[in-house]
Amino acid sequence: MKKHAVIIKVSGRVQGVGFRYYTVEKARELSVTGYVQNSNDGSVLIEAEAENEPLNEFVQWCRKGPAWARVTDIKISDTLPLGYTSFEIK
Repeated sequence: MKKHAVIIKVSGRVQGVGFRYYTVEKARELSVTGYVQNSNDGSVLIEAEAENEPLNEFVQWCRKGPAWARVTDIKISDTLPLGYTSFEIK
C-alpha cells in the first residue's frame, strides 16, 4: 500500500478551540500519521501521511474541524512521505 502525504494550512478561528487536540483524535481514528502545530500567523499547520482513502477523509474533516472552530480557508499541497509512525501535537 502506497502512502501519500500532504501539508495542510488551516486558517480561521482555529487556535484556542481544541483544533489540535481533535485533529490528533481524528488522525489516530483514521490511521493517519504526522503532526499538527499552531503557526505564528494564527493558522494551524498539519503534515499528514496515509493511504489515499483515509487521507482524503482526514482532509475533508480538516475543512470543517471541531465544533468550536470556524475554518475560513484551507490550503493543501502534496509532499513526500517522511515515514511518520504516529500523529502528534508539535
